[in-house]
Amino acid sequence: MPQNPPDQRPAPRGNLGSNAYEFVLSAEVRDALSAGLPVVALESTIIAHGLPRPRNLSVARELEGLVRSVGAVPATIAVLDGRAHVGLGAVQLERVAGDPAVRKLGHRDLAPALAAGASGATTVSATAFLAGRAGLGVFATGGLGGVHRGWAENQDESADLRLLAHTGITVVCAGVKSILDVPATLQRLETLGVCVVGYGTGHFPGFYLSSSGEPVDWTVRSPEEVVEVIRAKEALGGPPAALIVANPVAAQDQLDPALHDRVLAEALDTCRERGVSGQGVTPFLLDQLMRRTGGASLEANLAAVRGNVTLAARIAVAAAGAR
Repeated sequence: MPQNPPDQRPAPRGNLGSNAYEFVLSAEVRDALSAGLPVVALESTIIAHGLPRPRNLSVARELEGLVRSVGAVPATIAVLDGRAHVGLGAVQLERVAGDPAVRKLGHRDLAPALAAGASGATTVSATAFLAGRAGLGVFATGGLGGVHRGWAENQDESADLRLLAHTGITVVCAGVKSILDVPATLQRLETLGVCVVGYGTGHFPGFYLSSSGEPVDWTVRSPEEVVEVIRAKEALGGPPAALIVANPVAAQDQLDPALHDRVLAEALDTCRERGVSGQGVTPFLLDQLMRRTGGASLEANLAAVRGNVTLAARIAVAAAGAR
């Protein structure tokens, strides 16, 4: 089994015991948690699979810098050589960004990845799971997975939704990707008991767009109001489930709505013509959006992620102050 880097130490987590599959906290994250300082979980899939090289590494560093600028500690999460890491050092971040062999890992993939000694970037479901196990309370991402179009025929639904129904973490996101069935996703979240609040908006964001057109039942307008929802949720008890803080991309940074609708319709037609199905649909549509918008969809994506990371850090700071 590979040795831990000098700035990494295994996390003694009670019933996990000391074993080869124990996750690892970076020294910085460990110290922050011990001192009750704010920490924000960040996924690594956007670094390894969501952006072109070498821009992905500069964005990864930028996002961690945004967390620090607000007064919180970033905890980028990934699996390296069969060990789950909560918080990455500089060399580890470079590896995730630069190694083409790094796999994409959802929650269901974690156990076989650890057993095989594999390396992988974590999706929303895997990141939320590991962050929750490590005791982190706030997680920032771009957009959630959800119910896919044509669900009645293919039963295709992201693993994010069910995992979030069993993980009591606050997730700041820009809604779900507009290529999905947004109304069905919101209905599914309601069925699973996952609370959704709009941040400064009465409508669920559309990832690339400030609004999907679908309403949300509750609106919060400050990090402190989010913290009050978290405190009320904890006081009530009951089954653990995530709190989704739906934070829209700024109107000036969103993808032009008319361009978005036209390109998405064309991409869906192309998808049907080529017979793309199953797990191939989402990456195909995202690639089509990026190509047919001349990269504008990627810039809107990054604008959303930056806003979510900054808001998540502000929420984490407010939560630490409330404690």
